[in-house]
Amino acid sequence: MSKSPGHRKWPDHQVREEQLQQPVEVEVEGVVVVNSGDVIKVVEDKSPVRYYFPRTDVRMDMLKRSETTSECPFKGHANYYSLRLGERQLDDVVWTYEDPYDEHKALKDRIAFYDDRFPEIHIRPKG
Repeated sequence: MSKSPGHRKWPDHQVREEQLQQPVEVEVEGVVVVNSGDVIKVVEDKSPVRYYFPRTDVRMDMLKRSETTSECPFKGHANYYSLRLGERQLDDVVWTYEDPYDEHKALKDRIAFYDDRFPEIHIRPKG
């Protein structure tokens, strides 16, 4: 994509990525939605810790793309998905950066969950 305007404007703001060495699972109301050994942990100033999973490890059949988008000055343009649980749907519960800024290209096409906004979502290390 291009260089992040956020990192240029606020050079002291930290967005740190760490490749985890252990598998992580995401469970929603008793259903395992993600089981992955390829997880990037993102620690960003003034934000909750987030875990980014490759789409191949996510139950994409349970996700429905929404029309919601947002812009992060550090990571780029985000697209959102809702999670279907039978008759129930959790709106805009996950997001992805399909074309992130250069500084965060490792997050490209990975999925992250709003586990802090939805108490039904549990993210935990395995093993």
